[in-house]
Amino acid sequence: MADPKGFLNHDREVAETRPVEERVKDWNEVYRPGSLLPIISKQASRCMDCGIPFCHNGCPLGNLIPEWNDYAYRNDWEAASERLHATNNFPEFTGRLCPAPCEAACVLGINQPPVTIKNVEVSIIDKAWDNGDVTPQPPERLSGKTVAVIGSGPAGLAAAQQLTRAGHTVAVYERADRIGGLLRYGIPEFKMEKRHINRRIEQMRAEGTKFRTETEIGRDIDAAKLRRRYDAVVIAAGSTTSRDLPVPGRELNGIHFAMEYLPLANKVQEGDLTTPPITAEGKHVVVIGGGDTGADCVGTAHRQGAASVTQLEIMPKPGEERNEGQPWPTFPMLYKVTSAHEEGGERIYSVNTTHFEGDEDGNVQALHLVEVEFKDGKLEQKPGTERKIPAQLVTLAMGFTGTDKENGLVEQFGLELDERGNIARNAEFETNVPGVFVAGDAGRGQSLIVWAIAEGRSAAKGVDRFLTGASSLPAPIKPTDRALAV
Repeated sequence: MADPKGFLNHDREVAETRPVEERVKDWNEVYRPGSLLPIISKQASRCMDCGIPFCHNGCPLGNLIPEWNDYAYRNDWEAASERLHATNNFPEFTGRLCPAPCEAACVLGINQPPVTIKNVEVSIIDKAWDNGDVTPQPPERLSGKTVAVIGSGPAGLAAAQQLTRAGHTVAVYERADRIGGLLRYGIPEFKMEKRHINRRIEQMRAEGTKFRTETEIGRDIDAAKLRRRYDAVVIAAGSTTSRDLPVPGRELNGIHFAMEYLPLANKVQEGDLTTPPITAEGKHVVVIGGGDTGADCVGTAHRQGAASVTQLEIMPKPGEERNEGQPWPTFPMLYKVTSAHEEGGERIYSVNTTHFEGDEDGNVQALHLVEVEFKDGKLEQKPGTERKIPAQLVTLAMGFTGTDKENGLVEQFGLELDERGNIARNAEFETNVPGVFVAGDAGRGQSLIVWAIAEGRSAAKGVDRFLTGASSLPAPIKPTDRALAV
């Protein structure tokens, strides 16, 4: 145990963000560089090293949190990094992007603010990179087996790295022009600078993983031919079909899916574009959807110079504390103020969009909404609450409904789908097609980054066993596992 009285002597402190007026003028990460290290030892000391560490159950990766908290408290950064990497291929991703279900399950959180697990995690991995403790781990010998991984998001990268280190020859296929999937083009630079992805890719290349960009399986390469070329295939193509809003006026110019809007802003940061084809500059922006993707749209609009930003959510405003229906250690749906919300804009809850209004040129100019409430499990409009708000750019950030079924991948492989429209798989993450496995959102549905990495690691074990008859790779979850819930 780091410090038996740590949780009594120290209050919770989190990473310090840069002033709003400073950070909205650039695209750098919002946190003040170097603000964590002076406080992280004390924060790690708040960990009680519980007899039954529920943080392990909150995290699908099974991260060894009390162990690396202890090492961080003692400034043994090399040992902390080793414990961190024992269960997580990419802690610099999760430490920045994960909503931290581990903290929701922290035992200290029963009656005190929980340990800042996420901040300790990112401090350890950033220190490990600075100290040169993150190095390539090429296999000692090759198996002679080949694997194709379709998709280079967190699930695909995790599966590829595990299989490469097991000795298989792995090629990752990505339809975009750069590796990273949603990490690259769905996550704004201010949440995670892309240098973190770039250096992991270089590590994986040094280990032997091959990367093929601008290659879409199903369109550029027939899926059936790919299966014949490789000994095994891992589908980690994500859940990329955006949920639409079929209301009158949807066809107007200026209404876009979030994943049409966000990648263009990232393209500018990559140097591919000078200005984005879709921009919020000088416009009244409305973001439909109250989740993390919606918040990403809000922060992006602020940096592009929007005249106003309004975020709409059909559900009621969450409470600021757990209620009886969301007891510890489940992950509660609480009112969350992200860095993007700190920067301005209005958030409106319990409203539904009825239709869009356009000008004579076919451009959206306003959004009509109505207040709603749930009665007997049904959503009902509240009479007399209709109104309209200005909207010259609308982004739809209402989640995703499944993997892409239009590019031919599902049909060409002959894959079966489950009742939710995801690619079906067995206990080994294998589909109905022998030797074809699925990991991440393509099989689970839209989920968190920690679940994606856990799925990639677990699917890699199934692939390794399929190729060799046995496997010593870890498998932190089963396909049927779900987050802690009532």
